Amino acid sequence: MRNMSQLAKDIFKYGRVKDCPVYDMHGHMGSHYGIHFPTKSAEKTVKSMQAANVQKLIFSHHGSLMMRDGNSLSLKEARKFPGLLKVYCTINPNFPEVTEKDLAAFDEARDVYVGIKLLAAYHKKPITDDGYKKAWEFANKRKLFALVHTWGDNNMNGPEQIDEVARKYPGCKIFMGHSCHGEWDKAVLLANKYKNVYLELTAVPDERGPMEKFIEKAGSKKILFGTDMPWFSYHNYIGAVLGAVRKEEDLRNIFYLNAKKLLGEIGQL
Repeated sequence: MRNMSQLAKDIFKYGRVKDCPVYDMHGHMGSHYGIHFPTKSAEKTVKSMQAANVQKLIFSHHGSLMMRDGNSLSLKEARKFPGLLKVYCTINPNFPEVTEKDLAAFDEARDVYVGIKLLAAYHKKPITDDGYKKAWEFANKRKLFALVHTWGDNNMNGPEQIDEVARKYPGCKIFMGHSCHGEWDKAVLLANKYKNVYLELTAVPDERGPMEKFIEKAGSKKILFGTDMPWFSYHNYIGAVLGAVRKEEDLRNIFYLNAKKLLGEIGQL
């Protein structure tokens, strides 16, 4: 624990610190065809959150990623725990009629919706495709969040595609899920180039060095905590951040202050 802040030492010792909540900006719910999850329901997810002092989770249900019309599953789970759980409206560019319906009904779920979720790797169309255009325009006009699965070295959701949408939709707050995994330097450049683009930590801890690079090159105010819950555990990811980030101010920005500020801007605290 050498060179760690007192906050980090306390979290390691006690597992949680009351005045340092955690906001998870990238999670999921429900079953997935490729893996067994012991924690997949809202009830079990909330128990995991409470154990790690996670006070907010923004998620998309696995069903919303894989099914033609699955956003209703996200809304059902989120409303079991008002305030704790918020939702990204998943956009599938292969079904424009479903996108139109979901966007038309967005305000009916404004109590839990915070923005949109794009996962081009599942849907096999780049995030710049016309199938996403109405959703981008919708989020841009309303200054909503857009959690985008990003990965390095690809032409669907890589740094070049993020560069294009960030420039085109400056009103939308774009969270780079996985931070263009593997192309860390390009992710940092995007976070610095665009006020509306943020680094996000899901899958980042699988490699030594990126978090330290993010702190040094982009600053902690451009970093959001995320886990892909239930794919990864809270204490694992919280521990990874504590091991890489030395200053208490940076830890607090990453764990909750940045998220609270963004949620406050869209009236969703």
